[in-house]
Amino acid sequence: MGRTDARTVELETVIGLEVHAQVLTRSKMYCTCSARYADAPPNTHVCPTCCGLPGAMPVMNRAAIESVILTGLALNCEIPGFCKLDRKNYVYPDLPKGYQISQYDLPLCVDGWLEFVVDGATVRAGITRVHIEEDTGRLVHRTDAMGAEISLVDLNRSGVPLMEIVGEPDLRSADQAREYLVALRQSLRYIGVSTGNMEEGAFRCDANISVREVGGPLGSKVEIKNMNSFRAVERALRYEEQRQREVLAVGGTIPQETRGWVEAQGITVSQRSKEQAHDYRYFPEPDIPPMHVGAELVEAVRGRLPELPNARRSRFMEDYALSPADSALLTLEREIGDVYEDVVAGGDRDRARQAANWIVNDVMGLQKAKGLPADTLPLSVAQLRDLLDLVGSGAVSARAAKEVLPELADGEMPRDAAARLNLLALENEDEVRQAAIETLAAYPAAAADFRGGKQAAIGRLIGETIKRTGGRAKPDQVRALLIEELGRQ
Repeated sequence: MGRTDARTVELETVIGLEVHAQVLTRSKMYCTCSARYADAPPNTHVCPTCCGLPGAMPVMNRAAIESVILTGLALNCEIPGFCKLDRKNYVYPDLPKGYQISQYDLPLCVDGWLEFVVDGATVRAGITRVHIEEDTGRLVHRTDAMGAEISLVDLNRSGVPLMEIVGEPDLRSADQAREYLVALRQSLRYIGVSTGNMEEGAFRCDANISVREVGGPLGSKVEIKNMNSFRAVERALRYEEQRQREVLAVGGTIPQETRGWVEAQGITVSQRSKEQAHDYRYFPEPDIPPMHVGAELVEAVRGRLPELPNARRSRFMEDYALSPADSALLTLEREIGDVYEDVVAGGDRDRARQAANWIVNDVMGLQKAKGLPADTLPLSVAQLRDLLDLVGSGAVSARAAKEVLPELADGEMPRDAAARLNLLALENEDEVRQAAIETLAAYPAAAADFRGGKQAAIGRLIGETIKRTGGRAKPDQVRALLIEELGRQ
């Protein structure tokens, strides 16, 4: 690339993402070994096929193939009627065969797209392809008893089904890249094909980034690796974008290379020149025949597609009159959306909004405090319904209900907990009246303001009276009794 004067030429950033997501299956891609490796002792979920021993023959995992097709359909891809597997040759210690069974020129899914929202605007990014392959083993680095740095190989992960989702270079900022990944992970979790767990390596991203003149040809592509969180992807892309612009501004050139993200220093560092496809010496996998993907199979898999996040979010706003923010939170996880819809089934919009308010503002806060997974609420459908009924009937005040939530025992109904905690609404009018009289005596200025025509002053008096009853008095009853007592004074 020739000299670029940043003062006269408008530049734009071009980003394309390659995502590897482990496919959620019981067994590995080409053998019957368990695919659940996270908690297993090293090298216990292995067989001759995993280890790449001579004579071991791979056998296709049909469930993994169907999961990739399901992913392609969720991403609006075409499913070609014919595809094949290929050997991708490269040598690493954690790849015992010396090659990976992948797909090269005839993948399972092609030409799709994914929509997501950035700063209130909908962005559509193209999906080049989704193809199936297998994961590698893991290298474990440690210091031995003699102080030497050693690397050990654990092959439990070797052969776990893996799909690669290759995006078009349609992203123009680190913010867009982050939201693309969030939306993609959410879709994969919704359709149940991957856990999307980045900490365990079940969802991994390599980012390709270049800078060019607006509308001009693509610049030299730099691939960034070693990013294990959405925040890391965003930070790495911001750093690399700035680095490339500074190089171009002084007339430098950007080599095509692979760089690694160093989280502790917040920088990318050069690792190696970027490989080309021919470097991998692809050739058709001789031990697995090509696949004919029939229309009947595709339609059968399509029938398993649930309502996807974007569609569900829009429906929640339309059917339940929820805000965009509440709809987004309630549809982050498929299971949370399912619970919400079960809770409000048969109710009106007022109940739907009340349920959304309690789940978003209180139940999700309790979920976080208890350290529960993102797809698990601390209350069941029955408990949430009981809570809404309790507050709606006035049997407990909203303030008292908030006290009940963190005190619920496993499976305990909120009504039972409120009774146990002595938080059910007071039925004794004399007790509430006495609390109102004490409040008026304690706050004569507020009482005088109300008599003088300041209607808002009653709010403080109501709040203080309810406090005196331990949150058990009903606001409407308190208001009526306060006004009655004020009229007597």
